[in-house]
Amino acid sequence: MILTCPSCGQRNRVPAEKLDAQPKCGACKAAMQVAQPVNVRSAEEFDELLWKSPLPILTDFWAAWCGPCKMVAPELEKLARDKAGQVVVAKVDTDALPEVAGRYQITGIPTMILFQQGREAQRVSGAMPAAAIAQQLGL
Repeated sequence: MILTCPSCGQRNRVPAEKLDAQPKCGACKAAMQVAQPVNVRSAEEFDELLWKSPLPILTDFWAAWCGPCKMVAPELEKLARDKAGQVVVAKVDTDALPEVAGRYQITGIPTMILFQQGREAQRVSGAMPAAAIAQQLGL
């Protein structure tokens, strides 16, 4: 995973299995948490995150043209900040990664799936406030 340091802006590669270990920035040594949604760039990156992360993964399946997806994006940013160190919020663009969306039979967006230990635990669809997302997914 590529994380941006909140202190200096340096981009850092952090293995998915170390996301709960409070990684440090390679440039300024500041502690980093995944406190913002992570844009998944490939199916391989998604699989690494899903299967190797010790933290639950809340995945937002979305597309740039989707109005409700744009409405839920700031709510997912709130969740990422509020649940930093407890859950990783990942964003999968269904247009860029249709094979990942197809794997989970995504037929409507936004759809948010909570994965625990690589397996789907809960699923919810539609735009809603951060509190409702957290409640419905048991976060």
